[in-house]
Amino acid sequence: MSLTILSLLLMLLMNLQNGKSDASIRCPFNLNCTNNNMKIIEIPTYPVPIKFNISDINYELRTIKLSDPGNCLPQLLLDRNFSSNFPFKDYHSYEFPRQFDVSFFNCSSVVQLIRSSNLMQHHGTQDIISCPIYVVDSDQETIVESDVLVYCTKLFDRVSPFSAYSIQDNRLLLTWSGTNFDIGCLKCKHKSKKTTLVILFSAGGIIGSTLLLLVLGTIVRIYRYFKMKGEDHVRIENFLKDYKALKPTRFSYADIKRITNKFKDKIGEGAHGAVYKGKLSSQILVAVKMLNNTEGDGKEFINEVGTMGKIHHLNVVRLLGFCADGFYRGLVYDLFPSGSLQKFLSPPNNKDAFLGWDTLQQIALGIANGIEYLHQGCDQRILHFDINPHNVLLDENFTPKITDFGLAKMCSKNRSTVSMTAAKGTLGYMAPEVFSRNFGNVSYKSDIYSYGMLLLEMVAGRKNTNTTTGEENLQVLYPDWIHDLLEGGDIQIPIDEEGDFRIPKKMAIVGLRCIQWQPMHRPSMKTVIQMLQGDGDKLKVPSNPFGPTTSTNSTASTVTKRINFELEVIQELD
Repeated sequence: MSLTILSLLLMLLMNLQNGKSDASIRCPFNLNCTNNNMKIIEIPTYPVPIKFNISDINYELRTIKLSDPGNCLPQLLLDRNFSSNFPFKDYHSYEFPRQFDVSFFNCSSVVQLIRSSNLMQHHGTQDIISCPIYVVDSDQETIVESDVLVYCTKLFDRVSPFSAYSIQDNRLLLTWSGTNFDIGCLKCKHKSKKTTLVILFSAGGIIGSTLLLLVLGTIVRIYRYFKMKGEDHVRIENFLKDYKALKPTRFSYADIKRITNKFKDKIGEGAHGAVYKGKLSSQILVAVKMLNNTEGDGKEFINEVGTMGKIHHLNVVRLLGFCADGFYRGLVYDLFPSGSLQKFLSPPNNKDAFLGWDTLQQIALGIANGIEYLHQGCDQRILHFDINPHNVLLDENFTPKITDFGLAKMCSKNRSTVSMTAAKGTLGYMAPEVFSRNFGNVSYKSDIYSYGMLLLEMVAGRKNTNTTTGEENLQVLYPDWIHDLLEGGDIQIPIDEEGDFRIPKKMAIVGLRCIQWQPMHRPSMKTVIQMLQGDGDKLKVPSNPFGPTTSTNSTASTVTKRINFELEVIQELD
């Protein structure tokens, strides 16, 4: 019913608009008329519109004269691009539309030379001292180059609707076709008091109708929102009924506010929600993560509670309880005051933050044991899909705890791959096959890749990625650096005070083995643990996954076909 009302109101507004001759004119530009009858035309260009003064309009000849208010038209046109449906053409051209090839030059560095030598006295009317951007037709560039342009710097060539002569003259004489736009677009509209009163009443009706539309639209959105949330709530309640046997405590929202002292102490915030410090008792400190409600199907909450409630391992965070009270959702787990591993990624020369290679090796081994448990120790294989330093917490003894299972997937242990409809994880840690199936199917080997990137960050003491130029230009930096050091035999990986480089070398080699492009070339986590526990002297440096030997199309294509044939894709478990 609400949609029918909206349709009727839209039709009413369209009829009102069609009844006003002035309002029905669609102009490809804006015309502003000042009190002293000066006309300013604003024409859409990219990236921002451009404004010209109108010095004259001849409606019979269909000509219009435009000029730049700043008296430097080349500068004004320097960073503007006109669309293909530009409504005017240069009066001096013989076809419509006519495009001119022009070249822009920057002559600001030779102003003093021009002043002393009087170079510009015979080149048009442009004062190059006050307007140092100079324009010539591209086919005339070589003719004047020996005179003026030899002292200037060429900026670029461009296709322009105006000739270089018109631009230099700072006056554009343009014409238009009778079919381009209504001539009323170029006339100032002087309204009588009666007309103004009619327009005010009409505007009042339109504003009232618009407000009604907005109210109705808001009601429809609110209805859909609460309908979606209601379905979400039912889905979560049905899940929790089946979940009672797993025994994590269920807290009400009032309990969560009491535990966190009304969310007084915020200790972190991520993409999925904020984390607060809380107390279950005077002895038991907890971390409470309140999940965002912006995405409404509840799958991420169900995923994390369902996964963490089944996990009991030294190197995985323990879920103590959860909150599913109306639309409020939260997770309660042990508090780790030391924070995440990200805080301790530091080069060895930073004595205040560096933990030492023995401690880092134990952390790496603990994370590996936790991932191995997820892959092999549960009834179903759990794929984490977001292994990174932020999702590894450290207790007071620097024992690592894997956390954040919002993106985790489960699959049968006798099947190794899962189907995915979109990439998920953290940039810089996602395996190549998560981006493109050309590298193989998504499997537990995707977690191996993420773990390898984490290991290399521990060795380098800093991030392996550079996103300062935007996510679309993500660059992998340090794996290649470490690989070159190892392959060259000149081990310059930072070492501890005892001068022992064996641990960082071993961790670097294991990390490089884990980040091979093809999943079939990465070791299992069980093999990773064995390599980390060994002495490392027999480990060989793998081929460089970032080098040219692995990037040829033929090799990649052959390996990909073999992987797609060998691994069977299965559906994700609900």
